[in-house]
Amino acid sequence: MASLGWRFDHSYARLPEAMFARVAPARARDPRVVVFNHTLASTLGLDASAVDLQSLAASLSGNALPEGALPLAQAYAGHQFGHFAMLGDGRALLVGEHLCPDGSRVDIHFKGSGPTPFSRRGDGRAALGPMLREYLISEAMHGLGIPTTRSLAVVATGEAVFRESLLDGAVLTRVARSHLRVGTFEYASARNEPELLDALVRYAIDRHYPDCAAAERPALALLNQVIDRQASLVVHWLRVGFIHGVMNTDNMSICGETIDYGPCAFLERYDPAVAFSSIDQGKRYAFGNQPSIAQWNLARLAEALLPAIDADADQALALAEEAVNRFAELYRSRQVDMMRAKLGLAGDSSDDEALITDFLGWMRERDADYTNSFSMLSAGRIAAGKLESDSSLAAWHQRWQARLQAGGEPLDAVTSRMRATNPVYIPRNHQVEAALAAATGPAGDLQPLERLLDVLKRPYLERPGLEAYTQPAQDAGRGYQTFCGT
Repeated sequence: MASLGWRFDHSYARLPEAMFARVAPARARDPRVVVFNHTLASTLGLDASAVDLQSLAASLSGNALPEGALPLAQAYAGHQFGHFAMLGDGRALLVGEHLCPDGSRVDIHFKGSGPTPFSRRGDGRAALGPMLREYLISEAMHGLGIPTTRSLAVVATGEAVFRESLLDGAVLTRVARSHLRVGTFEYASARNEPELLDALVRYAIDRHYPDCAAAERPALALLNQVIDRQASLVVHWLRVGFIHGVMNTDNMSICGETIDYGPCAFLERYDPAVAFSSIDQGKRYAFGNQPSIAQWNLARLAEALLPAIDADADQALALAEEAVNRFAELYRSRQVDMMRAKLGLAGDSSDDEALITDFLGWMRERDADYTNSFSMLSAGRIAAGKLESDSSLAAWHQRWQARLQAGGEPLDAVTSRMRATNPVYIPRNHQVEAALAAATGPAGDLQPLERLLDVLKRPYLERPGLEAYTQPAQDAGRGYQTFCGT
């Protein structure tokens, strides 16, 4: 069987065995490639040209693991909606770490590959629809320039899984810089084995933040690096209206990538209180709550790292608290800079935050579409038909124009900054649902999914003929729900 050209290593498997369980993927009855990401494969240095579809399906379903693979389920814990639980990969396997042509290392991860010791009575399987959702949204996030795991393939298993009804099963192949999570450190800490935590800290530093090794307190330096990455990541999410939906600590990667696209969604009408996840009844993970939840999660990471930060418990706590408290100012500063870019503002003015707040307030009052409002502003079209009929917007628009003139930049520099920050196209929820319904329906029609993926490869470039992809749902998303897929 021809090979894609994997170059596997297994550094995670060299951690103490408490951190994982060796598991073989369950056999798929009749695997079939549904989608394969040729662009990503090329980036990874893989060559699918000589691999027939049957062999590719066997390899990416787990039926015929590629040479050098060493599948294992990773152990971790997590605070799920604020409640601590010992967890682990219940339906996923780390197949190996692929060494890319540029020298980087990425995890190759199966999702939906069968039960593991961490399955907690689950079947370990995944349904086709949620796996295609993760493929679509993760690739859209990549197109938007947001750090994210990516998707190499979705393979249908030829078997049904039961999720309130019978659904087609599938395995997703996910690519990530790693699957080290806040919950990974919580797990090591909860076992109360200092040598295990120390080994994990050394591993994380060596893999992601090697400069931290020379710090006076490497674990504290690691914490500060993760805080920095998370502050930037959440600002990116808010820039494009992304709602993760399930920001449990086991879904927060320490390398600053967006991970786990279960009940995620995108904001349409602007409302910070919007939460679409069916399991988030209290709106814990609503759009506007994401910064504070990120800080809460980082506090859990800090708690887990305390013994590694300093042998003196009081000193460790003081240092960790100082680090976590730094998140709020990091986030606020970057969020203001991000919003300045969305509005095309150069430099720093004391009135900027009021200008930002007032525009967001106008959108909220008018149920305005978040993406389209900024996109039209970038294109100079927001005034069309609105300023004469909306005195509030007219007054704000006048203030905004005055601020742009005070910045002293040419108009083309302003619009260039705005267009690089404000997407024209996002994965609108109703369009995602329509594409997934077609792909998982009796006809297995992948064309809507493929068209949407193509549009989202270049989300900042407005193109004629794609107007339908800028249209909000008729009800502006009211009543829309997402589901975790488990």
